[in-house]
Amino acid sequence: MLHGWLRTGFALCGLFWPALTVPIQQPDADTQRLVESGQVVVDGQRSAYLIRRLPVTSFPDLPSGVADLLSQRDCLVPQSYAAHHPENVIHASLERTGSSDWAVLCSVQGTVSLLVFFGSASGRPIVLSSAPETKRLQRHDSTGVLGFNWAIDPASPETVHQVQSTMRRKPPPLDHDALADSVVEHGTVYRIYIQHAWTVVETKD
Repeated sequence: MLHGWLRTGFALCGLFWPALTVPIQQPDADTQRLVESGQVVVDGQRSAYLIRRLPVTSFPDLPSGVADLLSQRDCLVPQSYAAHHPENVIHASLERTGSSDWAVLCSVQGTVSLLVFFGSASGRPIVLSSAPETKRLQRHDSTGVLGFNWAIDPASPETVHQVQSTMRRKPPPLDHDALADSVVEHGTVYRIYIQHAWTVVETKD
């Protein structure tokens, strides 16, 4: 009798409590913008790639005016495959000694640009370089999946001097920071603002 009641009870419960179904959620547009995967043709062969990006709000130290301009441009900040913490937003004295300036990699609709915001004119960013994100990809592990390879960092005058110490033709010593522009694991050039113009300094003759 008890078993029969249990079976009847479960059957009745099935009438009034249909099985719950959990829909499979598809990633929304914002999530897809932050993590993009796809395929590109490299050397005649299709290769998978993965690009991770962060919103401007991930960088709370950005001045509000700079953050607002980046948001107006709909910028996301691409992260290199080697990133272990938020990167590609830097604060340094790029214009002159003691200046408060920012540099940002800004990704918009598949194109990434290197922007510099001088503290003296933060409302007018300078575009130093620009490229399709898919042109800044490289293999980096055994999976063969391509990752984003562009990274920027501040470089002190001492750092630049040390790098240039082995060069035969040494540029004049700096009195303010440079912008280290790197292809991860492949090399770095230094972008230096001198006498109202940008100069690119290679690390070899």
